[in-house]
Amino acid sequence: MTTRPTGIELADPRVQRAIQLVWHEAELLDAKDYQAWQELYTPDAMYVIPIDPDTEDFASSLNMVHDDDRMRRMRVERMVQGYSPSAVAAARTVRTVSRFATTEVTDDQVVLRSAQIVCSYKRNRYDLLGADLTHTIALAESEDRIAGKVVRLLNSEDAVNASGFLL
Repeated sequence: MTTRPTGIELADPRVQRAIQLVWHEAELLDAKDYQAWQELYTPDAMYVIPIDPDTEDFASSLNMVHDDDRMRRMRVERMVQGYSPSAVAAARTVRTVSRFATTEVTDDQVVLRSAQIVCSYKRNRYDLLGADLTHTIALAESEDRIAGKVVRLLNSEDAVNASGFLL
């Protein structure tokens, strides 16, 4: 028997802070403010887009993205410098993040699952991507930050045309 979330956990102020950070991240990505986006992450955070929709062992699996701090910074540099195919005429995006559920809530951390729909537009073409997200949010008095993000694309095992923006 599957138990249904009561919604009470979503009213927790720690969870509300985590949700607000996820929404802020989405806003920065749609605005292509990649420099500000990368500053949302803790130095030891991983940003992962696995190909296998069920894997938990990202280090031993094939991934579209498996970025630590150094790789995130390099990816952002490519996105903003204007000389790479992903930066030239980058797609415009609008994303919706919703269907929040928690898997862990402590005074220091919230693990939040959600659904994301990204609509992109580039060269007279619209594309739609759906994904399940897992954010690990490190809570702090000064500033909450993303301690990890996993993007599980619905079509991760197929060809994915998303090189012109970050997920």
